[in-house]
Amino acid sequence: MRQALSASNALIPSGRTTKPQVSNCDTFFQSGIKANEMSASALLVHAIRAELRQRGITYRELAAMLGVSEPTIKRDLSRGGFTLQRLDSICDVLGLSLEDLIKAERSAATAITELSHKQESSLIADPKLLLTTYLILNNWRFGEIMSTFRIDENELVSLLLKLDALKIIDYRPPTRIRKLTARNFSWRKDGPVHRFFMARVLPEFFGERFDGAGDAFHFVGATLSEGSRARMQAAMAHLIEEFEQLARADARLPLTVRDGCSAIVAFRRWEFSEFTHLRRRRGAAG
Repeated sequence: MRQALSASNALIPSGRTTKPQVSNCDTFFQSGIKANEMSASALLVHAIRAELRQRGITYRELAAMLGVSEPTIKRDLSRGGFTLQRLDSICDVLGLSLEDLIKAERSAATAITELSHKQESSLIADPKLLLTTYLILNNWRFGEIMSTFRIDENELVSLLLKLDALKIIDYRPPTRIRKLTARNFSWRKDGPVHRFFMARVLPEFFGERFDGAGDAFHFVGATLSEGSRARMQAAMAHLIEEFEQLARADARLPLTVRDGCSAIVAFRRWEFSEFTHLRRRRGAAG
């Protein structure tokens, strides 16, 4: 696996934005959630669980953040019987208001799985915009982007506002960022970003030796049956899911202990053209 520009970090907004003397609970009850759609407690539990999954935070880690036991958190998030004080504490450690939490739950069903051609074209037209999008999709924080890349605060705010206008993220100045993409998000097949990747990224990725510590390169070829090809595709899907799980788990670690890594997993029916030219035609004399 070759090192490349990629890293993840848990996207935990830096703070809550609430009006003075107004409780988060007041904000929630004013939001108009109807009991006949889903009970308030069930909606909150579902929203909290979804947020934890999105950030890769375990019950044990949430318990440590709150200063309570893991069984307490498991009980709270299974029965929904937590107090309003506990609910405010959970919002505090997640850096969210209740309004944010409910909005995230409602928007999950409409999360973006693929950008439009116009959206992707806008990204590749501006390298910094594409970079910022890439980093946010990999859960980088506002401060981490500024400290790692030559992008000052004003420029980063401008880039985030553009992504907000493109409806790729939900940005609340100065530093609150929420990506609107789903966990199964992918770039358009043969779209602008895919073509950019094929023309610019792949040649650079394969242009150097894979001989560094932890690097790996394997090219294999064989004749396989339809059943074996299906098994290979399933194995590749499992490998990709494992890579993503590791990335989500490591996102909680500081950038100083993580290196950018990329993997290309590809499989198709194919034969090198020089070999194909040497094949006998079907029905030809031996």
